[in-house]
Amino acid sequence: MVQKILNRAKSFFLIELIKGFALTFRYMFKKKVTLAYPYEKGTLSPRFRGEHALRRYPSGEERCIACKLCEAVCPAQAITIEAQEREDGSRRTTRYDIDMTKCIYCGMCEEACPVDAIVEGPNFEFATETREELFYNKDRLLSNGDRWESEIAVRLEKDAAYR
Repeated sequence: MVQKILNRAKSFFLIELIKGFALTFRYMFKKKVTLAYPYEKGTLSPRFRGEHALRRYPSGEERCIACKLCEAVCPAQAITIEAQEREDGSRRTTRYDIDMTKCIYCGMCEEACPVDAIVEGPNFEFATETREELFYNKDRLLSNGDRWESEIAVRLEKDAAYR
């Protein structure tokens, strides 16, 4: 009987609402824990998968040997490769396209590549205005690799223990 009276008193005086306001005011004046994005950014894991890139050797020659393993292993079928044999007998890609609207960022293309040619870099800010901008060709992938090479090399070195 006493419990019923207490419950009705709590309902009448809106005790839960007052507790909620007290909690709100307590956190209102505490130091904020959110980052001031984009001016402050958190650290990325070495296993983070961002925007795709094609890497080059230090000599400037592209790494991709057109083995097409990344194309075969891609579960979303987002990668298209065409290859041609050079005069010296080596194979290189003439076309390397990734449809980023299909890509699920699983990282299987990176894992399948025997020469670390295709990697997923640290860039996670690549929003576009049109759908066509999400179709990456070989030139765009190579420029991404050139732009992010130092960060990619550090990430691959840190991630080597897990491979």
